[in-house]
Amino acid sequence: MKLASLKQGRDGQLVVVSRDLQHVLPVPEIAETLQQALDNWAETAPRLQAIYEELNAGVRHGMQDFDPAACAAPLPRAYQWADGSAYVNHVELVRKARGAEMPPQFWTDPLMYQGMSDGFLGPRDAILAGSEDWGIDFEGEIAVITDDVPMGVTPEAAGEHIKLMMLVNDVSLRNLIPAELGKGFGFFQSKPASAFSPVAITPDELGSAWDGHKVHRPLTVHLNGTLFGEPDAGVDMTFDFPTLIAHVAKTRHVGAGTIIGSGTVSNLDRSKGSCCLAERRMLEILADGKPSTPFMAFGDRVRIEMFDAQGESLFGAIDQQVQHYEGP
Repeated sequence: MKLASLKQGRDGQLVVVSRDLQHVLPVPEIAETLQQALDNWAETAPRLQAIYEELNAGVRHGMQDFDPAACAAPLPRAYQWADGSAYVNHVELVRKARGAEMPPQFWTDPLMYQGMSDGFLGPRDAILAGSEDWGIDFEGEIAVITDDVPMGVTPEAAGEHIKLMMLVNDVSLRNLIPAELGKGFGFFQSKPASAFSPVAITPDELGSAWDGHKVHRPLTVHLNGTLFGEPDAGVDMTFDFPTLIAHVAKTRHVGAGTIIGSGTVSNLDRSKGSCCLAERRMLEILADGKPSTPFMAFGDRVRIEMFDAQGESLFGAIDQQVQHYEGP
């Protein structure tokens, strides 16, 4: 099943999307918003699935053309957004480039931060920044949306709570990060609003590419129309999604509609390219002593997408341009 939220009010209008991403159908008789659907998932999911099947068969009246530009994030705002760093080779590379040793526990205990969730970007919304000096970067990721998760859930049971999946552009302002982390209190100004794919999908839409733990498909990133990277999301993922969910729920109950991200998708095989500028810059530092790839400038465009084995887009594309923020 594929779901989206058209831009309407703060929380969007829930629509069911056809598998080929050609048509949508509002479903106010089931739920006005995706959060409402998630709050009552056991009751709403079968009804949404039935409409999805009719939509794919082309027999549903009231169908509209699907326009990604009309979409907000599937959850335009969420009760919780927790982003991990599941591809530890990416973390190791970044630390190595600045001459820092990586603590061994990074391989056994996930890194995670809690980001802003009161207003996500839609898949075609601009990335606004006050200055290019902030070091504007994209980060291609995968995220899951959960239902209610009990505190202390085990990794073995956590996978049952994954209801939907999305792609993410976790925008980072790299030049603001060192000073913030230097305070010892984590990210804040350096992590502005993230963007999500037009469509959220149930895991079964991935077919054999989903094994209940990881997504075994490349994540394709283009910068200004040129392929930047397509690492396989199922390779070199140290902490799978059930493990990340169990990490979040160790000391708290987790509410329906919680979004948990994978962190930047990264492969040890560097021929696959990268899903963020920082990783490429670190490789350049290790090879040449200095970076040659700049961070994003105003007017630059990033596109993040995932395709199935037949070359069809699974989630639709995040396609964003960096623009100067003129102020309130």
